[in-house]
Amino acid sequence: MKQDDEIKFLQRLVAENGLSRRKFLTAAMALGVGAMAPALYSEAARAAPKKGGRLRQGLTGGATSDVLDPGQILDSYMTNVQFGQLRNNLTEVAASGELVGELAESWEANANATQWVFKIRKGVEFHNGKTLDSQDVVDSLNHHIGEKSTSAAAGILTGVDNVKADGANTVVVSLKGGDADFPFILSDYHILVCPSNGDGSIDWQSGIGTGGYSLVDHEAGIRTFTKRNPNYWKEGKAHFDEVESLQLADSSARTTALRTDTVDCIQKVELKTASRLARLPGVKVVATTGNKQITLPMRTDMAPYDNNHVRMALKLIIERKEWLDKIAFGYGEIGNDNPIGPANVYRATTEELPQRGYDPDKAKWHLKQAGMDSLSVEFFAADTGFTGALDAGQLMRESAKPAGINIDVMRQPNDGYWSDVWMKKPWCACYWSGRPTENWMFSQVYAADASWNDTYWKHERFNKLLIQGRAELNTEKRREIYVEMQRIVNAEGGVALPLFLSDVMAINDKLGHPEQLGNNWELDGMKNAERWWFV
Repeated sequence: MKQDDEIKFLQRLVAENGLSRRKFLTAAMALGVGAMAPALYSEAARAAPKKGGRLRQGLTGGATSDVLDPGQILDSYMTNVQFGQLRNNLTEVAASGELVGELAESWEANANATQWVFKIRKGVEFHNGKTLDSQDVVDSLNHHIGEKSTSAAAGILTGVDNVKADGANTVVVSLKGGDADFPFILSDYHILVCPSNGDGSIDWQSGIGTGGYSLVDHEAGIRTFTKRNPNYWKEGKAHFDEVESLQLADSSARTTALRTDTVDCIQKVELKTASRLARLPGVKVVATTGNKQITLPMRTDMAPYDNNHVRMALKLIIERKEWLDKIAFGYGEIGNDNPIGPANVYRATTEELPQRGYDPDKAKWHLKQAGMDSLSVEFFAADTGFTGALDAGQLMRESAKPAGINIDVMRQPNDGYWSDVWMKKPWCACYWSGRPTENWMFSQVYAADASWNDTYWKHERFNKLLIQGRAELNTEKRREIYVEMQRIVNAEGGVALPLFLSDVMAINDKLGHPEQLGNNWELDGMKNAERWWFV
């Protein structure tokens, strides 16, 4: 590493992790910078996180039906509030993409990954002063497990056989089959640790957790107010005194709120105005790219989507390049009806899975195989489904006409979209933030018994491969399994997936943040309240 790079690295440690002046000067002098060392330290210290202030954020994805049950988190608003402010997981995906311990300080598996032992961090307190112990973790995990569970995380935890405490600070999780990725799953934003009630249930209703902020006020679908947890166990995190989260479903309302200094940051910037917004004084537009994806789920248990030829016809009438240019405005990449994204390890290459393109003639052929000369369908959409969903529907309506397909775009209200439209209507707009592992994505959304199987798709071969891939420790064999699963979804699944999207947010220049932002979710992995500060 060159001297300049080493100095910049040391300055980052000062700015982001609070490296002491003495340690910085010692290391810098060893690099031969001489008398410049104190000035270099001062430069870094000025950028270091400072405590104080109220973070005001304009979010979308909230609804009046939202509850504080982590298993019922449906969209980004409650993800930010619960996962990013109030509560912690056992594990966490760092901004680098590396899995690190959160409430679990370490973990290890047996030889075939059928049993995992987690050591629980000592000295952590809930907001009410209760000390975290293994029973809190056991009951929090069991909240998502079993036939009676209504949790959205039930699907990714179906492989769990039992969870038990082994003393005050050890939890043992036994699985029905091997799962090499199991610790990753425990970073899911639903699987948050709440205090045990002592009877096997958890107290989710109060909003109490071990997170950097405690709940002061929550009006579902309107506003949430939290204050800094003075006893937060993470050193050098949760810098704001208070966080005010406002539900602003309309993209223009979010932009106006930022421009008028009503809020300090917004998510889901309207992509067609992003470049203009970035030119405003005091505003910075930030984009991160991961596995976020636009999907158009078709309910395969409903006609006409129960016929795969119909599903294939609809996949073939999407002008993906046009969507990238006109819906994403270049913030993303073309999708291939396959949910495994650019940040996943076992993503199929274009040689393994050729890119699907616009082909209305082939779409006509598929309709004929389904016994149809033409097709009329309804596409249900709202901007909360994904930014530009209604415009995308109109593009699709036009590109479908040469294939003899008529698409009526049905505008839906933003409020209640995820409870009243998604998984209810036969064909609708949707987005997923993606998942860090193939097993996680497939288990949560595409497995036959997954709680969020929004296409209601059941494929015998796919589900057998899912179990095999989960337990396979040989990476070459595992890749073969996951590539075959991607081919099956592409050819027979109920999802059209036109694009992978960048997360585009906007902040005012009063906010500071680490140089590297998390890309597993938007707003720095949804940890902006914990990781950012006022300069």
